[in-house]
Amino acid sequence: MPSVFFSYSHVDEALRDQLEKQLSMLKRQGVIETWHDRRIGAGEDVHRAIDDHINTDDIILLLVSADFIASDYCYDIEMQRAMQRHDKGEAVVIPVILRACDWHHAPFGKLKAVPRDGKPITQWPDIDEAFLQVAKAVREAAARDGRTASASPSPSPARVVAAPTPAVSSSPKSLGPRSSNLGLAKSFTQRDKDKFKHDTFEYIARFFENSLEELGKRNPGFEGVFRRVDANRFFATIYRDGKDVARGTVYLGGETWGRGINYVQGETTSSNSMNESLNVEADDQTLFLKCMGMSFGRDRDQKLSQEGAAELLWAILIAPLQGTRY
Repeated sequence: MPSVFFSYSHVDEALRDQLEKQLSMLKRQGVIETWHDRRIGAGEDVHRAIDDHINTDDIILLLVSADFIASDYCYDIEMQRAMQRHDKGEAVVIPVILRACDWHHAPFGKLKAVPRDGKPITQWPDIDEAFLQVAKAVREAAARDGRTASASPSPSPARVVAAPTPAVSSSPKSLGPRSSNLGLAKSFTQRDKDKFKHDTFEYIARFFENSLEELGKRNPGFEGVFRRVDANRFFATIYRDGKDVARGTVYLGGETWGRGINYVQGETTSSNSMNESLNVEADDQTLFLKCMGMSFGRDRDQKLSQEGAAELLWAILIAPLQGTRY
């Protein structure tokens, strides 16, 4: 079956784990098998093991971020070799854009990246949907490879020969069977959650400020005004021909709504009302946000990225101007 190699920066290991989890169905069906450097066993030569896979695996996923591009090993060795094999038709290289960075001018910038339109995974409103698009791209690449296992594969002769002698390998234990299910659950402290919440609030503030400015540039007669009240609150106002047509307040915490990020229509310095609220939650791999589902009938079980959360609150602000109801 086609083998898939992950080329990534260890800074992005949590995102790699999430992607591999999304590929589980393909592995269960015998469509692919996966490998990355965390599979290297004790005593193995790290560089040799990586070279063996980068030179032989059928599908190579470049997990692209600023850290990936900054890594001499990822960029100058793994990526360059991957592109050589891709250009020769020996492997399929798929750029997976994890985080926003200047990747279009890289050698792999000529390739079609995933998710759709090369939008970074961390900027998707629903991260699971972004990873699903990557999984579909891998399935398509595996189908093109033409070596997908059948439903009842017969054992390959290479898998039933006698065990290798020490002359074949200086570390025979590394050749034995082992599970690929080696990812362990991560845990997040309250400090981690609080930091993510405050970072998200700052992201939303920048998102609103930039969006209000751009709104005025693109729509004659409209003006967007951003006003930071304090570290935990800002106002957003939209004027049309000098008349206010939309106002909103985003604030942290609150007297009634606990520790979330809250939105309320209009300008207010009180913290005892809201039209939508976002709270930080975590699964076994990452932190994300969930809304209370009071706006647009949104699914409260949807896992929101920081951009997804910002887009949700922004949609409430401009809904009256677009003829929609939140």
